[in-house]
Amino acid sequence: MLETSLSQLEQLVSDLVQKNQELAERTAKLEAELVHAKDENDSLQLSLLEQEEKQGATAARIQALVERAGGGAVNA
Repeated sequence: MLETSLSQLEQLVSDLVQKNQELAERTAKLEAELVHAKDENDSLQLSLLEQEEKQGATAARIQALVERAGGGAVNA
């Protein structure tokens, strides 16, 4: 009876060690994916800021052209 219990305990410990290893590998993989996702997010945010700056500059140029065109029509 004791031998059977000890054998079962050894199997359970072995199973737990294997599961722990699998979980550690999965955790490492998820951490690497998280780092990649954060890097990609940072890159996308920077790209968005750059696009907003370009749009702002374009809007300012368009506004200046509209003002010039409106001013020229009044003077003509």
